[in-house]
Amino acid sequence: MLAACRTPKNPYALPPFDLTCTAVEGFLDQLHEFHQAFCSCFVRREPREHFFHYMVGQLSSLERQSIEPMAIHIEGGNIRGMQRFISDDVWKADEMRQIYHALLADEMGEPQSMMIFDESGFVKKGQDSVGVARQYCGPLGKDTPPMFARPYT
Repeated sequence: MLAACRTPKNPYALPPFDLTCTAVEGFLDQLHEFHQAFCSCFVRREPREHFFHYMVGQLSSLERQSIEPMAIHIEGGNIRGMQRFISDDVWKADEMRQIYHALLADEMGEPQSMMIFDESGFVKKGQDSVGVARQYCGPLGKDTPPMFARPYT
């Protein structure tokens, strides 16, 4: 079954994305609630805070979503602290995974349901890349030529 925006002639059309200010009202409260579900996965307060700041940074409109731009952009962000959070801090990964799976299962509503994310949803440009194999492109359902490739001579 095709989504409403797709037709047999154009089965890979992207759905419209109309986001309004009212659609995101209360989002920060929901993010705090989501964050609270994982508090038991961190032994100390600082990693819990860095985890929240990291989530905010990942959801931001920053062009580069690496640690330094995120920490600078976020009020109370600490560059070194967030770097240590990613590289050195200890959190209970198995417990995080279990909590996340439980939240997702509750949201999905069906015990046997599943969700698949395909991040290769846009067509790659260019013809070649040195040392890179053809890349999969979900909407086209096939490998697409990678960018900037030059054949070895």
